[in-house]
Formats: sequence, structure tokens, C-alpha cells
Amino acid sequence: MNDTSKRRDFLKLAGLATAGVVGAATTVDVQKAAAQAAPDSLLRTVLDRGKVIVGTGSTNAPWHFENDAGELVGMDITMGRILAKGLFDDTTKVEFVMQDPAQRIPNVTTNKVDISIQFMTMTAQRSQLIHFSRPYYVEGIALLTLPNAENKTFDKLLAGGSATRVSILQNVDAEANVHIVLPESQVMQIDTQANVLQALESKRVDAAAVDLSTVRWLASRNPDKYFDAGKSWFSMLYGAALRQGDLDWLTFVNTTFTTAMFGHETALYDAAFKDYFGQEPPARHPGFPVI
Repeated sequence: MNDTSKRRDFLKLAGLATAGVVGAATTVDVQKAAAQAAPDSLLRTVLDRGKVIVGTGSTNAPWHFENDAGELVGMDITMGRILAKGLFDDTTKVEFVMQDPAQRIPNVTTNKVDISIQFMTMTAQRSQLIHFSRPYYVEGIALLTLPNAENKTFDKLLAGGSATRVSILQNVDAEANVHIVLPESQVMQIDTQANVLQALESKRVDAAAVDLSTVRWLASRNPDKYFDAGKSWFSMLYGAALRQGDLDWLTFVNTTFTTAMFGHETALYDAAFKDYFGQEPPARHPGFPVI
């Protein structure tokens, strides 16, 4: 047998082995999977129940909101459906429970929901109360401007020095956060996010400093009204909240999210990322795991 024949036979065997692994992975019995979890693990409870209960919101696009058809959609909602698909190979086997952001941790710790997926910033203080999943988005501060403005780009805003005016939601660190990137700018702290945007629309300011996700959502959906100035900073990780002390449940959620973001089942995540943020996710390349 020559080298070419040997290589052909090897590739055939490798293909059969790979097909066997993929085939086995797609035919896992839910009840058998549940039996492998610890008796007190939420993973076993959720699989036996036949649906996952996700705490979330309904009023904050692009994370969780109702579309024109009255359907609950958004990036957080997609992550819930990704979890249902991982559990049951069915994105519909999820119950979304509407909750106030203040209930994201209490509802997990009191077992009212299995998991909270509600644009929750990961912090060391919060992780003393709950487990966080792996991050599924890196939030930040970004600058929204007007598409017809002469100083719509970050470079022009920076060059404007003390003449550049920026609106931002009022908080103790607001002015300092803007001055990280625009050190000479005038900062206008405003009481609500809607009024932060209104100040921009009425041209009382040159830019609005808001969440990066908001900038991408508005600029991609309303390009005639808003423009992404092209600057973001102050990274914050968004993760789902889970009850502490349940390693099986935490590991399952992390594995499901990682596979959906970086593995062989990225279709749901990629479609949502493009739809809600107006961008293609970075290309994944086999080889070194940049995850």
C-alpha cells in the first residue's frame, strides 16, 4: 500500500470517528443526562421539568424588549433561547419571567427563576451573592453623535477641546468617565437616558455618552438620525446570574454559552449580534482557543 492509499484510509477512519462523536452528541437522552447530575443540582430539576425559567426584562432594547409583533426579543432573550436549545434541543422550551433589575439576584437566590439573564454587570461584590456565568458581552461607554454634524467623529470631538459638549446620565463618576477620553470637554449630567439623547437631538450637546450597545443599536437602526463616533472605553462584563453552590448547573451554562459563542453552534448568537448591534461577530479560527 502506498502513502497516498494509507492517507486516504486514515482520513476515512477519522471521518467515521468524527461522525460518530457528532452523532452521539446529537442523540443524548435528556433523562439519561439528568441522571448524571448531582441529586440536588438545578440541572437535574430543569431537565425533569422540561423547560428552563429565565428571569429577564422587557423594556430595554437591544437587550430585552417587545418587537412590533409583541414578541419578546433581544440579546438577553437570545441567550435564554440558546440555553433552552442546549438543554432540550428546542429554543422554545423556556419561560421568561419579567423582573425588575433589583430582583435579578433575589429571584435567583430564592429559586423563583433558574437563572437571570438581564444585562447584568459582573462585579466582585455581586459574586459574593451569586455565581456569574462566563461573559456573553463586553459593554462599555461610547459616543453617539448626529450623522450630519461636522464634528461627528471622535477625532473631531477631541480636537474641539473645551468647546465640545457631552451629555451623560447623572451619577457620581459621570464627569470623570467622560474626561478619560475627552479631558477638556464640557459635561452635562442629565436625569434620564431619554433626556441624555434628547439633548443630542436638540443640538444642546455635540455627543451623548451612553452604553456601547445603545450606540450600536441606535446607529444601526436609525442611520439618518444617529452616528457612532467610533470610540468606546471602560469595559464592563455582562454575565448571567446563577445560584451559588451548584457546580453542575454553572458548568452546563458556561459550556452552552461558550459553544454558542465560539464553537460549532454559533448561528443563534451570530444572528442576534448582527441584528441587535449591527455588526458581524469576529471570525473564529480553528487552532489556538481565543475565547
